Amino acid sequence: MLAVISPAKKMDFEPVENLNSSTPDFITDANTLAKHARKLSVSDLRAMMKISEPLAQLNRERFQAFSESPDDRATKQAAFAFAGDTYTGLMADTLSADDLEYAQNHLRILSGLYGVLRPLDRIQPYRLEMGRKLATKSGNTLYAYWDDRIGAALDAASDGVIVNLASNEYFKAAGKKMASRVITPAFKEEREEGLKMIGFFAKKARGAMARFIVQNKIETVDGLKDFNTDGYGFRADLSGENDWVFSRVTP
Repeated sequence: MLAVISPAKKMDFEPVENLNSSTPDFITDANTLAKHARKLSVSDLRAMMKISEPLAQLNRERFQAFSESPDDRATKQAAFAFAGDTYTGLMADTLSADDLEYAQNHLRILSGLYGVLRPLDRIQPYRLEMGRKLATKSGNTLYAYWDDRIGAALDAASDGVIVNLASNEYFKAAGKKMASRVITPAFKEEREEGLKMIGFFAKKARGAMARFIVQNKIETVDGLKDFNTDGYGFRADLSGENDWVFSRVTP
């Protein structure tokens, strides 16, 4: 079974000591896409990413500095480099060495630039959301560039079952030709007006479920139903065959 999460816009490149590391499988593609992005001006990046001028300047500097042969000081393991809400739930810095070894085989991070990442794959600072348009010989979007390769990579690592904890924007890149069964959990809050999905809580819960899978070495889909971090519980009455609902009373 393979859990899949999204990356984060926020990144943290403070060094982490005594960690194993690996090289992304699609590193050649990342270098190719970075070359295309390097040609974009601050104005181009601002328009493409819909970000402020200072953020566009920062990301232009990142692509200008992007190297095909970076040293360790310019890179960081992916699960530790991303720092958004999902990674608050994952809490990679508190996972044991045994947990991280398991995560290498059972957790993947989708990426507009790197395609598919293992937790300990070393990456450089970047921002390139999957849904953005970046023209290459393959087409005008990153979806066109990656085609069905991301889905094939996930299938190869999944052993037949994928737990989709990624956003729609990112999991769309896996395509529609996947052979694996895909289970998509939804995390909802129990309110007086009914169940409601709240972005911050849902993102954190996705990371927490990935952590639950890694720490408990969950190998079967039924094992997912035991997820109870932060008060969430499986709702069989609201779940379909592959679309599963977990709810809680918000603390």
